[in-house]
Amino acid sequence: MYKLKTHSGAKKRFKISSNGKIRFAHSGKKHFMRRRSKDQIREKRRMGVMYVPDAKRIVRWYLPKFM
Repeated sequence: MYKLKTHSGAKKRFKISSNGKIRFAHSGKKHFMRRRSKDQIREKRRMGVMYVPDAKRIVRWYLPKFM
């Protein structure tokens, strides 16, 4: 069987933590930040953690190297 390749878009968007959780950057940070509250801006700076069912699907289809 041939070697499965990692999806290059997923490779740029997701990071795998040391515990095996998938982390992602929040969207909506490029412009229109004036209308957001300071709490929203601060929250978007942090990386989000993906829910387990979604993370399993992402790993299975797009990140085969990490299975």
